[in-house]
Amino acid sequence: MILGHLFGIYAHPKQEWRTIDKEHEGVTKSLSHILIIATLPPLFAFISSVFIGWKIGVGQPIYLTQTSALSMSIAMYFALVVGVFALAYLSYWMSHTFGSTPTYTQALELAAYTATPLFMISIAALYPHIWFLMIAGLLGIAYSVYLLYTGVPILMHIPEERGFIYSSSIVTCGLVLLVSILAGSVILWEYGLGPQFSH
Repeated sequence: MILGHLFGIYAHPKQEWRTIDKEHEGVTKSLSHILIIATLPPLFAFISSVFIGWKIGVGQPIYLTQTSALSMSIAMYFALVVGVFALAYLSYWMSHTFGSTPTYTQALELAAYTATPLFMISIAALYPHIWFLMIAGLLGIAYSVYLLYTGVPILMHIPEERGFIYSSSIVTCGLVLLVSILAGSVILWEYGLGPQFSH
């Protein structure tokens, strides 16, 4: 079932990782999970930037035009999906260094379910105050990292000590991907594809 592991990764993550490892539902199920969950950050970002307004410090809320918010949301959606696939590939590529021989499906499952809390915490954008969003984002990142550290030894079939170093390498790659996406956004803004504000 699509999103079938959603409750388990919050209620009992280690047990759910073992279930995922046992079932290996394939690329199609992982892809479906990614495509559905990745809609949440763009959707909530669109709603908050067009209808609620972003509150940064004192002053009036900042709004985007619907056209600008829609184009940025679409770009965000594709960036998130590509980011998950890139992280899965990097996990797969690095696995041999740590004595693991997973399939790409296993690496994709790891990336998809690890990214889930980070994507789901985007509901916090419905209360778009900068400090609240920062705290919510940190909580999402913390739980995603926790899922990664617990999931790597189980899905990749390696000892926990080696899994810790492997997970740390994946976190580093994830940070590099994030910086690359942010840098790409800044470059696009320089070419006139930045946000348009409504008054």
